[in-house]
Amino acid sequence: MSKKPLRTAGKKKPPAAVETSSSLEDKVKAFLEAGGEIEQIKSGVSGQANMAAPKAKSSASKSAN
Repeated sequence: MSKKPLRTAGKKKPPAAVETSSSLEDKVKAFLEAGGEIEQIKSGVSGQANMAAPKAKSSASKSAN
């Protein structure tokens, strides 16, 4: 009877998700040649919608006016 190994072979790590600047340049070039457009966004602007409810004004500030 043969012995079973005490451990199984470890799984190989997937390759790192790293792209070179040249591969990114190639993708951008292909995107633009296909008619895509790149939109310039001002610094500090978020693409996420504001999900917070508007703050209610307190009654104390209304009576002071």
